[in-house]
Amino acid sequence: MSEKEINTGGFEDFKINTKIKLAALWTSVMFCYIYGDYFSLYVPKKVEDFISGDTLLDSPMKLFLATLLMAIPALMIFASVVLKPKINRWLNLIFGIIYTAIMLLIAFTTTGAWWSFYIFLAIIESILTSIIFWTALKWPKQV
Repeated sequence: MSEKEINTGGFEDFKINTKIKLAALWTSVMFCYIYGDYFSLYVPKKVEDFISGDTLLDSPMKLFLATLLMAIPALMIFASVVLKPKINRWLNLIFGIIYTAIMLLIAFTTTGAWWSFYIFLAIIESILTSIIFWTALKWPKQV
């Protein structure tokens, strides 16, 4: 048996381009963000808080800043595919570490049994953004 057959279980495999890996990772992060926000609607009194305006995003500026915070990972899906490797690598390093820190902060400051799903997703998101950082850090050089 060849080394390739051992590593792939005999199934055909191919090397995935770093840009595609990064775009897939950012896509996974975004799905976790979306599910976290969607599932938060099931937390008791959350919808009433939205209706009454009793939320963390209680001003136009806070809402805009939250929008900016969520637009970056969404744009990184596209940027990871189309940008040149040097700037691509730097953006993924920068945003990978920033979003890892944000999600770890959320994971370790969120409390309450109803929010266990949110903590779980924040941990997954921090793992994914850590992988983004690591993938960008280890971006292969041309030979």
